[in-house]
Amino acid sequence: MSILKEITEEQLPAELVEHWDNAKASIEKNNPGYAVKFLQAILKMEPGFLNARKLLRQAEIDVTNATPKTGKKVASGSSYLRQAKKDPAAGIIAAEKDLEKDPFNTGANDALHEISRDNNLPDTAAFALETSRKGNPEATKIAHKLAEYYITREMFAEASDVYRDIVAQDPTDSTAIKAEKDCSAKASMQKNRISEDASFRDLVKSDEAAELEKASRSALTRDQLKERAAQLSAQYAQDQNDINIVKQLAETYEQLEDWNTSYQFYSWASQLTPSDIALKSKADQIRDKAADQYVKDVESAAEANPEDADLQAKMEEIRRNRLEERLSECQQRVDQNPTDPKLRYELGLAHYDSGQFSEAIPHLQQATRNPHIRTKVLLLLGRTFDAKGMTDLSIKQLQDANQDLMQMDATKKEVLYELGVILEKAGRTEESLDSFKQIYEVDYGYRDVAARVEGSYTA
Repeated sequence: MSILKEITEEQLPAELVEHWDNAKASIEKNNPGYAVKFLQAILKMEPGFLNARKLLRQAEIDVTNATPKTGKKVASGSSYLRQAKKDPAAGIIAAEKDLEKDPFNTGANDALHEISRDNNLPDTAAFALETSRKGNPEATKIAHKLAEYYITREMFAEASDVYRDIVAQDPTDSTAIKAEKDCSAKASMQKNRISEDASFRDLVKSDEAAELEKASRSALTRDQLKERAAQLSAQYAQDQNDINIVKQLAETYEQLEDWNTSYQFYSWASQLTPSDIALKSKADQIRDKAADQYVKDVESAAEANPEDADLQAKMEEIRRNRLEERLSECQQRVDQNPTDPKLRYELGLAHYDSGQFSEAIPHLQQATRNPHIRTKVLLLLGRTFDAKGMTDLSIKQLQDANQDLMQMDATKKEVLYELGVILEKAGRTEESLDSFKQIYEVDYGYRDVAARVEGSYTA
């Protein structure tokens, strides 16, 4: 029986490096089918290469167009587990055969979790449950199992996040409510705990370790962030390919809201690790913020100088160019990953902001497949239909969004307010007033709901 262990990209055997490079190249060329074959070959040899398994799962999702709630629930993963008793790697390979066709399959993912958990692949075990949870967001039983697994590994912050999602899904789950508070408290203690028998100075082994610890602290002042940036820049000057230093510089300038400098480092970090899809996405987000900040700066200057005709004209040109640029960037991202609902939402929003309401609709409709952004997508769809004068369809989207929201938070207030305005526009006065009253009952000062509600009693 082979002994399994998780490995990093740097530990990948030389004979598999070409397969790994080919897999990444296939993804970059939007050819996930080829990537699947290369990644499966790698994982047969190195089942513990988690980065390959993550990339494989995403490629399989792209190939099968799998979306949340499409995963088929099988009776059990007992057949995989029986194989795993003799050969854990064989059990994993068997589970992967079903996951190739159905990446969110709960039985196969659960079996992958158990085999990995029992064979020294703890992060792979967590990934299997995370995948199952992603594909079945309403199945809180899966989420409970994942949270409990995180607790066994003393990963209390991760467990707290999972329990928080469970409560959002089912506000009546008293077990999750209590566990979320407990895990949150333990995570806080874990973060701040210092050994009773040693001071922090005793734990710091070198000046470099002390600097790293200082750099990791959150809630730094602006002066502290600038000091940190200077220290990191000195280290960067010694080795511009140190990915950890590059990422820390990108994050520090992000906290300073120096978007241009932050983007330069995020972009370089992404080039250093081209397989890190999340890092590429982050770089794109920061680039967008840098561009948007430039527009805001010009708008502020134009507002301060209303008599400057050249500046006003420049502002309008920059706004127009930025909208066109956003549309192009969002379209390119969708072309590269057409099954990602979040990218569809961003493209729909770009069309909406450009006044291209008909073009926005199909992308927003596809984006509703993602349960995590469904509410804001429906809200924007409602606004889009309203902009086209399709009031009845607008009301339907907002009513659907409202039904999805159980707690009267900021999002629900926004949905109810928008719904009230459009119902009023449609002449449905009583229904409109009911929407405003729901907000009034919990937040007297929200926008102009007090005037609207109280005015209805004096009219």
